[in-house]
Amino acid sequence: MATAYETKLKELFDANPSLICMTAENRATIRELAGWIPERFIDTGITEQTMVGAAAGLALRGRRPILHALAAFLTMRSFEFIRTDLGIASLPVTLVGFVPGFLSDGNGPTHQAIEDVSLMRGIPSMRVFCPADETELLAGLESTLSQDGPVYLRYNARPRALPAPKPFEYGKAECLSEGTDVTVLTYGMMATEAWEATQLLKEEGLSVRFLNMRTLAPVDEAAIVSASKETKLLVTVEDHFVTGGLASICSEVMVRHQQMAPLYPIGLDGRWFRPGLLKEVLEYEGFTGPHLARRILNRWKEGQ
Repeated sequence: MATAYETKLKELFDANPSLICMTAENRATIRELAGWIPERFIDTGITEQTMVGAAAGLALRGRRPILHALAAFLTMRSFEFIRTDLGIASLPVTLVGFVPGFLSDGNGPTHQAIEDVSLMRGIPSMRVFCPADETELLAGLESTLSQDGPVYLRYNARPRALPAPKPFEYGKAECLSEGTDVTVLTYGMMATEAWEATQLLKEEGLSVRFLNMRTLAPVDEAAIVSASKETKLLVTVEDHFVTGGLASICSEVMVRHQQMAPLYPIGLDGRWFRPGLLKEVLEYEGFTGPHLARRILNRWKEGQ
């Protein structure tokens, strides 16, 4: 059966003849699309660098390519091509990274994209979209494919476990809970676990603000600054290295705005995660809702 993602893509392709779908032999979520748009579907094989270079050429001729590959290889193996061919020219090419972060669960370090956000946001013209679930992925897809420059999309089609979504907008965080004690900031698939942790913390009597950041470039600086002023502890939760990810972003924003606040980063601190089924990875690494709540509560008590 067709995925909701490729069905949405088909709808957008029908409305915009300049869109081109490309893949480096990664068709898991776009298998049916090849038959629907055969003249605008290009599989370059396992050649991520070639795919990016070809996409740049197509973009220079007025096309809007959307590329699909495993996040680790798309962002690392092709980095120079992305930076030079797409970034410097600010070409309208969308890069869709499959199985980023913990979603690569059973794969070892070579296939774990846990520095992808850091790499992509380091390119000045690059936008970075990290949907919390399939609902958010679909809501932001049309806007993504109409951006003036390149976009990196951290693919995530998990079912929604958050409250009803608010309208999607690049550079605007989604505040799903107000609070004055702790602000939990997160993105991507970790939003589900972080939301569960937020509810558990509330049961412990804490007043918790919850920010689903949605895009990390551009990032909602106003939301971060407000949280640093109005709550007593900021906690970042991400399936990414602490260095270069949301924790770094929050630090940069607070320094830029000359705003001080305690920051507790929860991420992968200089190590790759142990492969396994996703549920096992979250449990072993301490990233389930209950684990996160316990870690945050302990940090809160230490600061009192």
